[in-house]
Amino acid sequence: MTAHHLLPARIQLLQELAHTYGTPLYVYDMPQIARNFTAFKQAFSGRKSLICYALKANSNLSVLRLLAELGSGADCVSIGEVRRALLAGIPAYKIIFSGVGKRDDEIKQALELGILFINVESFEELKRVEAIAKELAQELESKDQKLESSKDSLQKARISIRVNPNIDPKTHPYISTGLHENKFGVDMDSAKQMYLYAHKSAFLEPIGIHFHIGSQLTELEPLTQAARKIADLARSLLALGINLRFFDIGGGLGIRYEDEVPIDLYDYAQGILGTLSGCDWTIVCEPGRRIVGDSGLLLTRVISQKHTESKRFVIVDAGMNDLMRPALYGAFHQPILLGYAEENSALGSHSGDFVDSMVFNKNAPSVASSQATGFAMRNRGFQGGGEGIYLGDNEQAPAAESTIYRAKPTPKPSKAESSSEQPMPKADIVGPVCESSDTFCKNIALPPLHNGALLGFENAGAYGYSMASTYNARMRPAEVGIYADGARLIKSRESFEASVADELALLDSSK
Repeated sequence: MTAHHLLPARIQLLQELAHTYGTPLYVYDMPQIARNFTAFKQAFSGRKSLICYALKANSNLSVLRLLAELGSGADCVSIGEVRRALLAGIPAYKIIFSGVGKRDDEIKQALELGILFINVESFEELKRVEAIAKELAQELESKDQKLESSKDSLQKARISIRVNPNIDPKTHPYISTGLHENKFGVDMDSAKQMYLYAHKSAFLEPIGIHFHIGSQLTELEPLTQAARKIADLARSLLALGINLRFFDIGGGLGIRYEDEVPIDLYDYAQGILGTLSGCDWTIVCEPGRRIVGDSGLLLTRVISQKHTESKRFVIVDAGMNDLMRPALYGAFHQPILLGYAEENSALGSHSGDFVDSMVFNKNAPSVASSQATGFAMRNRGFQGGGEGIYLGDNEQAPAAESTIYRAKPTPKPSKAESSSEQPMPKADIVGPVCESSDTFCKNIALPPLHNGALLGFENAGAYGYSMASTYNARMRPAEVGIYADGARLIKSRESFEASVADELALLDSSK
């Protein structure tokens, strides 16, 4: 694994943020989010397209407001996400409502809000959408509202159908969604029957077709294969008089967590567009992880260390309640050491000075990477950023003392290596939650650490805070956004008092 460079000012800033807001703490590089979104728009430039950011990846309102200002739409899987998107300034006509389990009240609210369309998951759901649209139209008539435009928008529920193309996306089975064994979408034959039904309905307007085969995808061929199959289905519908307007290709593009090679966005766009020759559909894309994943860092402190006969455990204050992915499906988030705490620093006070800003490395020389992306993994930064936090695109890397080294499981050394140097001691980095699965990484080469040392887990911008919980009555962490003009709090740490206020009020009222 290559090493990467950060300016000392960036390391100092992260230390200051941890001191100010405590740990665990999520920190996001907001300009990186903007760059990622812009790259998607540019990939599909010259073609009618709508980039609908997938809120499930990270639904912080400051993140959503930034994307709204860049022209993003929203892919939502609950009415709560729809309402968040609207609060952030994303217009209803750019919002899509997806998800395999939509309640009737959610469908009704989505239709009342006038969103772009609903991605329907089954024939049963299609009929529920139709019934709700009919009910809304009747309610409108009973109120004697004669605004025809409003009446028409409620009478016809705009829908798209999620088609399952039965294609292996070549990803982790927990995030595979494009095979018939998965719960998502309908097969090709069922989809055609659903479109014919919707086309004849007085309360449904089929305007799109949708597929999404999985997440953290790093191979292009399954995506283009799926697009080809779905495009052929859409063409066959056109021959039946069903003229769709939107071709929704879902999201799922992966990022580099360890040694993955992400799909190039230009190749992705060209691969998809190559399957749509002769068609004038608007391309809808639903990226989430690829927009925010590499923007985030989860800061955490060492709170304890434990040695057994066979293991060294480094226990940190972040747990699976803060970052679920490693416990859920063995995901890897690269740990980096952002500073050593003084031996006598008071644990929990966050007042210890750091005596070294060097970050540990694996048993390999440091090499600067020009192709790395992400929060602490690149040598490019804010354009004219106010505080010199990052290196600029044309600046040189800093001196060796500010080189960031990233740890990986240490390979078995050769005989020559064994005889010439002492291997760095290995450890498991684990959290405080009472589950054996609360483990971030195993057999990582780590130097001796003092309690209070500051670590960071890279690429934590997606499915980090959005999957966090209060398990073990541990409060969810704060979130900070780093902008070109400095850092600011974008979500406060949850307090215990706020978490129990409702229960206490109900408890008192029952007396």
